Amino acid sequence: MTGAVQTVTVAASDGSLRLDRWFRRHYPALGHSRLEKLLRTGQIRVDGKRARAGDHIDPGQAIRIPPLDDSPPPATAPRPARPADEAMLRGAVLHRDDALIVLNKPAGLAVQGGTGSRLHVDGLLDALRFGAAERPRLVHRLDRDTSGVLVIARTALAAADLTRAFRDRRTRKLYWAVVVGEPKPPQGRVDLPLAKLPGRGGERVRADAEGKHAVTGYRVVEGAGGRASWLALLPLTGRTHQLRAHCAAIGTPILGDGKYGGAAAHISGLPRPRQLHLHARSLAIPHPAGGILRVTAPLPPHMRQTWNFFGFAADADDPFADEARL
Repeated sequence: MTGAVQTVTVAASDGSLRLDRWFRRHYPALGHSRLEKLLRTGQIRVDGKRARAGDHIDPGQAIRIPPLDDSPPPATAPRPARPADEAMLRGAVLHRDDALIVLNKPAGLAVQGGTGSRLHVDGLLDALRFGAAERPRLVHRLDRDTSGVLVIARTALAAADLTRAFRDRRTRKLYWAVVVGEPKPPQGRVDLPLAKLPGRGGERVRADAEGKHAVTGYRVVEGAGGRASWLALLPLTGRTHQLRAHCAAIGTPILGDGKYGGAAAHISGLPRPRQLHLHARSLAIPHPAGGILRVTAPLPPHMRQTWNFFGFAADADDPFADEARL
């Protein structure tokens, strides 16, 4: 147990990140519920002010830390990275330069560790050093079962810049999905606030008038006789599980998404009917060195099989090209 209150300055090497992730990195023995209580009671402060676990912090900010239990956490030791896993991650690289790396994250690979996730991108980042002195850093997330474009910063300065771009919504993300049924009308916007549900069943949200503002643009790219539809999805906000919850809310759950669609999210006869069919297809983002970086990720194998099953075209123009973009 540390015996006195400390004030710790966020180091440049930490970059810009969420407060709870900073604590997870520097105080691994501090559980999330304990952290939440310390924040709620004002014992942990940032620059003298109360803070929340999801607040972003930047180098130079001062964090007040009360006496903490420094005993080692009881969690299982991190799984050593296997050469095959590192090779898999390097094989997923779509773009690499001095500031950042873009991956086509495989479906089923978690971005960060958690319950039941001993293999994750964060634990494999040393494989993406490519001779650099700094360890790469995560700057945003995808759900474990969502595939596609994932940006990794190679330096603390790039991490701060990219994190701000995501936080300030100076990005343009396009997703592809297969949904069960056909939305009516075939294009539009879902404007439905979402609130996180309490409990230990993993992250989940629900429609709630008191929830956070959440808006998704959608357009049918191609249909399969009303049985299924290929949707292009343009999230205009970035809420947890936003696309999954919004698709389910309009009566067309994403194929394989039993969490939000239940039995209605499955179609018999498909090669992979219970695997989530949601793919981060493309991203446009301001590059730390200037200009706009645009990256597109090919479909994962299970979605290519579904494309072949329904006879969907191999590619498609951006159906939102007429809307404002970076």
